Amino acid sequence: MPKKQFKTESKKLLDMMINSIYTHKEIFLREIISNASDAIDKLYFRSLTDDSVSLSKEDYEIRIKSDKSERTLTIIDNGCGMTKEELEKNLGTIAKSGSYDFKNNADNENKEQVDIIGQFGVGFYSAFMVSDKIVVESRAYGSQDAYRWTSTGADGYTIDSCDKDSTGTVITIHLKEDTNDENYSTYLEEYKIKELIKKYSDYIRYPIKMLTEHERLKEGSKDEYEKISEDEILNSMIPIWKKDPSEVKDEEYAQFYQEKFYDYEAPLKVIRQKAEGMTDYTALMFIPSHAPIDYYSRDYEKGLQLYSSGVLIMDKCKDLLPDYFSFVRGLVDSSDLSLNISREMLQQDRQLKAIAKAIEKKISSELLKMLENDRENYEKFYRSFGTQLKWGIYSDYGSHKEQLQDLIMFTSSNENKLVTLKEYVEHMKDEQKKIYYAAGDSIEKISLLPQVESVTAHGYEVLYLTEDIDEFALQVLHTYMDKEFLNVCKDELDLSTDEEKEKLKTENEKSSEMLSFIKESLDGAVTAVHLTNTLQNHAVCLSSEGMLSVEMEKTLNKSAGNESHMKAEIVLEINANHPIKEKLMDLFKNDKEKLKKYSKILYAQARLISGLSVENPSEVSELICNIMIES
Repeated sequence: MPKKQFKTESKKLLDMMINSIYTHKEIFLREIISNASDAIDKLYFRSLTDDSVSLSKEDYEIRIKSDKSERTLTIIDNGCGMTKEELEKNLGTIAKSGSYDFKNNADNENKEQVDIIGQFGVGFYSAFMVSDKIVVESRAYGSQDAYRWTSTGADGYTIDSCDKDSTGTVITIHLKEDTNDENYSTYLEEYKIKELIKKYSDYIRYPIKMLTEHERLKEGSKDEYEKISEDEILNSMIPIWKKDPSEVKDEEYAQFYQEKFYDYEAPLKVIRQKAEGMTDYTALMFIPSHAPIDYYSRDYEKGLQLYSSGVLIMDKCKDLLPDYFSFVRGLVDSSDLSLNISREMLQQDRQLKAIAKAIEKKISSELLKMLENDRENYEKFYRSFGTQLKWGIYSDYGSHKEQLQDLIMFTSSNENKLVTLKEYVEHMKDEQKKIYYAAGDSIEKISLLPQVESVTAHGYEVLYLTEDIDEFALQVLHTYMDKEFLNVCKDELDLSTDEEKEKLKTENEKSSEMLSFIKESLDGAVTAVHLTNTLQNHAVCLSSEGMLSVEMEKTLNKSAGNESHMKAEIVLEINANHPIKEKLMDLFKNDKEKLKKYSKILYAQARLISGLSVENPSEVSELICNIMIES
């Protein structure tokens, strides 16, 4: 039989496909098995209207054989098979998909009863990535004739008659010889075949069978074993996400999650979603009980597994999850996806975007339900992934803040418990206009800040912000339920009565020369010095003016390696009701040199209270020693 040439365009496509379209050689087995499943689907579809098809659904199967001596891997199906003309049409012209034609030609009444995987007619040729010769023997249903298609790649193919007893197709892949870079022999190993089927084809609806070796105790022996070969079904066939939810126990979901995503703990929550309409899909998602060790690192890859009719297309489809929900693990299965030529990636089409948008809404609503109905587990979740939600508020110029603001929590000064912003507002006093917060390294340190003690002494609740992202997120929110956020360490904090305000104004005016002298003594370290009446028993504190707080400056310096040019406008506040104020006034009148020393010591003290380092500890230590000696 003379060798036939592929068309010029097909020859170029085959060469390109073998060398560049597919990024993982191992997917060839997925493609061949998917084609076999399609062939069975076609015959099963025919049986719905043709009584002459004697096979029942239970009779269909896909069989795999490995021959190490011949270096061949064989995939056999008992599907519809192909005539000589179909072999020529489907395998002689690359990108000609018989499955695609079949799906389009199916009548509307029966169209939904069969789910064809193949769409582009190129997957078959992926086998040339691992083989130097492919032989296809096929006999079409209802025909007595069988034909053999043989090709060694881009140089062409032959078609001739052959003997075949039954309907269906046998594809024999002759593997390439091993090289220093590629171990093709691994595809003949039982463990590797099982691994690839489990990974890519576990949910093909027909059994994938293979003779596998097992050991068993010899009959009549207590300690002597023998090796036997027996049929083993390698795929589970029915995906857990396609079962009726009422039929699946929590333990089954947990087992599936732990095995599929290699977690040692069960998930905190299972989310199922089934959509029908413009885009049909089923999603099965999990909220983990803890963050993976690499979650907050650059190495972590987000994404849901993507299946098309039970066949794994992408292990991590990033486009299905926004960054702030990157902790979600799970999968999406849809038969409506517009797959590209390699079936490894997706065209950026409306279906994918529609699925992603619906999934995002579903996750948001399920987290809110968890917050309302399962507070203990939500707080456990939040301790692992709350940072990510706050980053979601801060990122993209706050475009996602509306859907995330009700999910975030902060520790409250009331009983040191986590509260939502909604709960904080519900607790607010009638006369309270602002949502008060304070930022610092830890709850313990924040609770000791003079301003926090002052605010809580007035009976107001304070939110404790302990993570770098916290204050940035609140500044992006700006308000919640029309209540503005206010950092209690800002100089605009004012809890005084009108009478107290007037008295303080008079005190600042009377002390203005002294306050200016203290500011000058600190050589530009602060932008202002003034008296305050909000410090209870503390002598001094630092506050800030403008948008940038002291804690935000610390965060920016840390992230920029102490090279940030962003500086907070720091204000030194002195307690107008503390004895230190009278001492400072006395020194201003009688000993300005000593006042300079006191000013530097008080500033260092205020920095320490605010959790900042002392800029010149040696100088401060010497000043304290001198004052001790003088007194």
